[in-house]
Amino acid sequence: MKINVKNHTMMYPAPAVVASAYDEEGRADACTLAFATMCSHRPPAVMIAINSTLKRKTLKSILHSKEFCLAFPSVEHVGEVDYLGIESGYRQDKLAKIGFSHQKGEKVNAPIINEFSVSLECRVMHIAEVGSHTQITGEIVNVQADEDVVDENGKIIFEKVNPIVWDDITHSYYETGGKIADGFNVGLKFRD
Repeated sequence: MKINVKNHTMMYPAPAVVASAYDEEGRADACTLAFATMCSHRPPAVMIAINSTLKRKTLKSILHSKEFCLAFPSVEHVGEVDYLGIESGYRQDKLAKIGFSHQKGEKVNAPIINEFSVSLECRVMHIAEVGSHTQITGEIVNVQADEDVVDENGKIIFEKVNPIVWDDITHSYYETGGKIADGFNVGLKFRD
């Protein structure tokens, strides 16, 4: 039997990702986001949403530069990821505080955080205000990954990235389990 529960924002699984951009003075800033998803294959694009009812420096930087990077942190950096979400870039140089380094992206003017093994370089395609958040669609113009998380065919190995998952209901971080099936294959048994 199903029951109604409290209406709440939720998506399972929700990645804990880190958006980064340069501010108007060229300083790198970053913030952790739970609102992020793929939204187009052609062109490849992602959608992020940043709370605009709060004073978010990274949001201001992205809106100014129209470019950003989106990183997929590994579970080993859960403390740093949490800090990037709870501290304000207006109050602190967050990347320096956690000892993280960065470099300019190859195709966008936004910082790649070196400690994260996979990053997307994005150019803003679309901006919309959706309730409490500013929703930003970014075209992925380059993907950078550490060599040790890429296989011989140039594909990123999910298990080696070991990304963080966020539960917005309990405000908890999780790690994923192992592979359970091959996509576009396991469901074939139901086809006529």
